Amino acid sequence: MYHRVDARGSGAERGYCVTPQEFGAHLDWLAAAGWTPCTLADFGRWQRAQGTLPERSVLITFDDGFAGLHAHVLPLLAARRWPATVFLVSARIGGRDDWATREFRSVGAHALLDAAQIAEMAAQGIEFHSHTRSHADLMALDDAALAAQLRGSRDELEQLLGRRVDAVAYPYGRTDARVQEAARAAGYCLGFSVEPGFNRPGGDALRLRRLDITGHDGGARFGRKLTLGSNDGSFAAQARYVLGRIAARF
Repeated sequence: MYHRVDARGSGAERGYCVTPQEFGAHLDWLAAAGWTPCTLADFGRWQRAQGTLPERSVLITFDDGFAGLHAHVLPLLAARRWPATVFLVSARIGGRDDWATREFRSVGAHALLDAAQIAEMAAQGIEFHSHTRSHADLMALDDAALAAQLRGSRDELEQLLGRRVDAVAYPYGRTDARVQEAARAAGYCLGFSVEPGFNRPGGDALRLRRLDITGHDGGARFGRKLTLGSNDGSFAAQARYVLGRIAARF
């Protein structure tokens, strides 16, 4: 799970923004280590145990839909012919991330993808799905507002894209059983949280796991996160993992 891929305005943005050079290094690591990026459609079939994926498959996702994805991410993915999925805030397409200035006062607003950029990326194999209408905290909404955020976004994106929108990424990762049931009622088949770990076929399709990739993740740390299925990419986490595997054998 990525957010912005662009130049950073300050070191404070490392937790939220990956530079194009860092993102390129992550792609290089995936290729060298034999990982295979998959489409969301193929991931969904695998998750429902209706299809297979190669070993070491990975789903590359981006939340919010920042304009930097068109400038920096699309060329890098297109060069490898690799797929990815972007979760769009449907009522803010072509606008700015006003929720960031509202929630994080020190962060300036950044441009979001517009309809023409989305169309160009979709033509090159990038998939687009929902991140709600306005990036609201879904758990804080009443039932009517919750349904409007989920169903409204799906309707708007399907009209824009001309195809089904089956997946939602919950803003801030905020979800519970009520939110997941509302997502199901709105027609979503897949729901993405920010809980780390590996996904398995037949698991909870509306509470899928993702790893948070940040500007702190150099190639080695990035690799440890994927190998461990953890947001802790430190050497200490790797050592604990190895020792735990050894202990489990005795």
